[in-house]
Amino acid sequence: MLTKIYAENPSERELARAAAVLERGGIVVYPTDSVYAFGCSIRSPKAIERMRRIKGKRETTFSAVFADIAEAAAYCRVDNAAFRILKRSLPGPYTFLLPASSRMPDKALERRRIIGIRIPRNAVARGLVGALGCPMLTTSVRDDDEERAYATDPGLIAERYGSAVDLVIDGGAGDIVPTTVVDLTQDEPQVLREGKGEWR
Repeated sequence: MLTKIYAENPSERELARAAAVLERGGIVVYPTDSVYAFGCSIRSPKAIERMRRIKGKRETTFSAVFADIAEAAAYCRVDNAAFRILKRSLPGPYTFLLPASSRMPDKALERRRIIGIRIPRNAVARGLVGALGCPMLTTSVRDDDEERAYATDPGLIAERYGSAVDLVIDGGAGDIVPTTVVDLTQDEPQVLREGKGEWR
């Protein structure tokens, strides 16, 4: 199912409908401030497993999308230095790696207890998490096109993944540049991938 939600002024009613899909254990494709992404409730182990199958065995690393830094701090260990970086950079097109707290479900993690955190500068993405009332696990929607790594057209995404996901949110054309990934688990921040966010 494809539904339009405008990023400039997202409909609370439509966001609530999309959040209800997530609450029932569904998977939603939604826009971010970088590329389109799959999302599911952090509270749904079955949805997490479904999302792993959609992505395939090669790519099973998830990030978590939070409504704000306070929510992120409930699921991750955020020291003072990390907090200052998060406060300066978020919302924005960054993924920050942090140690996961015991509240983070094991199914959300790989072998190491580290999770990427996202607070996108996109009203649909943040509104969806807010309506859900808990974090979403997320991973980017890739494209089969050899010249373009990420899928940008929500209509084509719906055609490709319509039978695998429960809802595709059309928030306009997606970007082809992913987030900048910064590891905050070391003594000094380490940029692991240069993307849309300018690191300084």
